[in-house]
Amino acid sequence: MTTLAIALGALVLYLVAYHTYGRWLARKIFKLDPDAEVPSIALNDDKDYVPTKKSIIFGHHFTSIAGTGPIVGPALAVIWGWVPALLWVLLGSILIGAVHDFGSLVVSIRNRGQTVGDIAGRVLTPRTRLLFLSILFMALTIVLAIFGLVIASVFKMFPAAIFPCLVQIPIAIVIGVVLHRRGVNLLFPSLVALAVMYVTVYFGDSGFLGAFNAALASWSTLTWVAVLLIYSYVASVLPVWTLLQPRDYINSLQLLSALALVVTGLLVAGFIGGAPAPGATARPPLEIVAPAFRTGVEGAPYLFPFLFITIACGAISGFHCLVSSGTSSKQIKCETDAQFVGYGSMLTEGFLATLVILACVAGIGLGVKALDGSESVLTGAAAFEARYASWETAKGLGAKVGAFVEGAANFLVALGLKPGFSIALMGVFVASFAATTLDTACRLQRYVVQELASTFAPRISKSALAAEAYDFDNNIEHASRTTGEAADLRPHSMNPFVWLTNKHGATIFAIVVAGFIAALPGAPGKPLGTGGLILWPLFGATNQLLGGLAFLVITFWMWRRNIPIFFIIIPTIFMLFLPGLALALQLFDRAVGSDQSWLASGNPVLITIGLGTLALQVWMIVEAFIAWPKARGVLEPALPPLTPVADSGPGSEGGRSC
Repeated sequence: MTTLAIALGALVLYLVAYHTYGRWLARKIFKLDPDAEVPSIALNDDKDYVPTKKSIIFGHHFTSIAGTGPIVGPALAVIWGWVPALLWVLLGSILIGAVHDFGSLVVSIRNRGQTVGDIAGRVLTPRTRLLFLSILFMALTIVLAIFGLVIASVFKMFPAAIFPCLVQIPIAIVIGVVLHRRGVNLLFPSLVALAVMYVTVYFGDSGFLGAFNAALASWSTLTWVAVLLIYSYVASVLPVWTLLQPRDYINSLQLLSALALVVTGLLVAGFIGGAPAPGATARPPLEIVAPAFRTGVEGAPYLFPFLFITIACGAISGFHCLVSSGTSSKQIKCETDAQFVGYGSMLTEGFLATLVILACVAGIGLGVKALDGSESVLTGAAAFEARYASWETAKGLGAKVGAFVEGAANFLVALGLKPGFSIALMGVFVASFAATTLDTACRLQRYVVQELASTFAPRISKSALAAEAYDFDNNIEHASRTTGEAADLRPHSMNPFVWLTNKHGATIFAIVVAGFIAALPGAPGKPLGTGGLILWPLFGATNQLLGGLAFLVITFWMWRRNIPIFFIIIPTIFMLFLPGLALALQLFDRAVGSDQSWLASGNPVLITIGLGTLALQVWMIVEAFIAWPKARGVLEPALPPLTPVADSGPGSEGGRSC
């Protein structure tokens, strides 16, 4: 009953936190105003800035921030014991992660939907904008390089998940077009799409679907990475209503329904036990089979500070500030929706991470296959020990994803579902999360590349361009409306920085860089396509550093407005110090799961990105220390007035946003 009590207790805790702490932040700190004009309406371009219902944005936001982070991180961190992992998820998500996501979203809404990196240049110092954007570029490059490999690995591990994930794309496009043109409700067609997807999961191992999935599962990792990055390019440059919103909404229904099944299965297993073993009638009891605390794990790094970067997305993730300020802030229809989207999504992700922990420390105890290739089934503590005997055993991508999939599938089997269907359903669950993160990260990287390139692009006056018969209609985009700099235009030329200010050029550059890194061999003699995985140790520390830097921007924004900051100072210091310490230890002491530091290993990619990220962080903190005494009560320079907009585009409501 301990497992059941933890699950129900976590659910109640998150509901209470949303209606107490979250409401206090919304009303007393950020003072959300239902009558305030939001960027989606003021800058509605029917592409990136689109006023959208909060339920649809929640689907996009939740599926984008979750990814595989709340699965992979907790699934590995339980190696130190389930108590430290659970405490960090519960306390971190409520007091740190949700505040970070909510704050990033509000600050971006109040700054015309600009990214946190762009806002940093105004609320701190102009130099910090370039520093922050450079860190964002490196972090998103890691995400793009890794997540393509993650999805490819999941497809190879669970072939039945391939077609259900692919069929979402054309269905989402049809739904998006019909919804946009006719204004129909998104719920019913999305439920139909969800039903179609579940049917394809059920028949994924047989007949035509089975042959189709098997054929695609045989593709090489590099082929899958190339296909996924090309898809990300298309999804990134299309208007958000075409693919991003409907696909993420369908995914959110699929993910929430899968969570509901897992919780229901957990309830059944908690009360009457798991499914009987083949040939038996007794139902094994559901109990935690992992130790509460565990020390001396072979090859494992120090619990402190590595627990706090191993579990990222389930407690706090810097990547979330990019989603909040990069896409969601441009779609919020009403300021008061920010609590539901920003704070609520993070609490939902925290609950997901809690279920992952329970699946890995209790679910697998109901029975998993031995790793020696035999058909024997391990139960109880033996099952946990087989998956977590050492750091080397548990750290592989397949081991981490597999532990969750097997444990969660056991909850579904307790409901009476077939084991094959349950495994395939959890595989779709993982792959869908990773895919939504991939295409959102590509769109975010496009914004970052465009912002960086715009800093160095040549600027020519409008009159000089007119004298050269410059084609304004075809070459001027509405991006300038976010800054109001309509008279400062960028000409079309062969200058590479100008090329990168275009959404197609920026996106192509992003996927080419990510694809190049993913295609590298991990080490001499290793096959092509393993290079991206060498960046995995960087993901945790770099991702969490982003969270600390985003907190720094939020704190400065509040400090300049004399908004109380007592509740955010400790999380800011915490998230700047711990990831920095972990990154330094990886660089100079010893890498995670290795006997030598990154410097000693001589890996140029890890060394370059690791040292570069650490140096940029230190530089940005120094800039913040210098600016802090002069910032209190002094507002940053205001954004220039908006340029007139002749046509607000479909969906614009004007006036009140709620």
